[in-house]
Amino acid sequence: MEFLTKVPLKSYQAKINYHSKIVSLGSCFAVNMAQKFKEFQFQVRANPFGILFHPIAIERILEYAVSDYVFTEKDVFCIDGVWSCFDAHSDLNQLEQSDCIDHLNAALANLKFDIQEASHLMLTFGTAWVYQFKETATVVANCHKLPQQQFDKKLLSYEEVLNSYRRIAGLIKELNPKVEIIYTLSPVRHIKDGFVENQRSKSILTAALHQFLEEHPKQHFYFPSYEILMDELRDYRFYESDMLHPNSIAIQYIWEKWTQVVVEEVAYPIMKKVDEVQKGLHHRSFNPASEKHGIFLDKLVSKIDDLLDQFPFMNFR
Repeated sequence: MEFLTKVPLKSYQAKINYHSKIVSLGSCFAVNMAQKFKEFQFQVRANPFGILFHPIAIERILEYAVSDYVFTEKDVFCIDGVWSCFDAHSDLNQLEQSDCIDHLNAALANLKFDIQEASHLMLTFGTAWVYQFKETATVVANCHKLPQQQFDKKLLSYEEVLNSYRRIAGLIKELNPKVEIIYTLSPVRHIKDGFVENQRSKSILTAALHQFLEEHPKQHFYFPSYEILMDELRDYRFYESDMLHPNSIAIQYIWEKWTQVVVEEVAYPIMKKVDEVQKGLHHRSFNPASEKHGIFLDKLVSKIDDLLDQFPFMNFR
C-alpha cells in the first residue's frame, strides 16, 4: 500500500562524478544542494554573489561576466555605515567602500572562471516577484533593508521570465558551450509575498521554464525538487519551524533523489567512504587515550589518505 504520490524521475545522461566541476546558482535551495555535494567532497562552487532569488538577478550577473564588467563606486551605496550593491546579496556587504568593490569584482572573476571550468551548472529559481528601485527603475537582486517606499514591487510576466531564461542559457553557453545545465525550482514558499501571490509566482516560473525546456529538449534537464516537496512530502513535519523552508529530513530526501538521477553509480562507493570519514571526524570518544580509539584514528587516517591519493582536491580539514 502506498501512502504518497511519487513524482516520476526522468533519466539523465550526462551524470556527475568526482571529476565533474559543479556550479550552483540561485535561491537558498541552490545552496542546500551545493552543501550536500560539498559534504560528499564533490568539486562544487555556489553563488559567488550570494543567494539570488529571481531570474533577472541571475541574468544580470551573467551579463557582467560575459562583458567583463568592472564594479566601481557608482555600483555601491552606504546605509548605516555598511556598503552594499543592489546586484549582490548582503553576504558581500563591507564596512569600507573599497573593500565592497574589491569583493564584487573578485566574485565576478570567480563566477566567470567557475562557469568556464564547469562540467555542470545547476540553476534554481525561487520567485517571479521582484523589487524595482524607483530612482533608477532598475530591478534589484536585494533591497538591503532600504525603506520599502523606495521600491515598486512587481510580478514578472510569463514573457519576461521566458525571455530571461533564454538569455541566461545563451550567456552561460557563451562562457562555456559544453557545460551541462540542470534546472530546478526552489521548493521554498515565498509566503511574505502572500499565499496567492506565491502560487502566481511559482506558476509563472514553472510555465515559462517548461516552455523553454520544450524549445531545447536535448540541451537542458529539469529536476523536480519543487514537485517532490509539494507532492511526495506534503506534510509540515518536513518543514523548518518557519513552515516555509524544507528541513534537514526533506533536504536529505531530495538529495537522495538527486543522487539517483544525476550522479554516476561509480561514485556511490566513494560517497560511502567519504560519508564514513565525515562521521569519523565528528566522532567524540569517551576515552581519547584508549588503544581502541588509537586504532580507530589509524583507520580513519588511512581512509583519508586513500581518498586524497585518488582525489587530491578533497579537503577534510
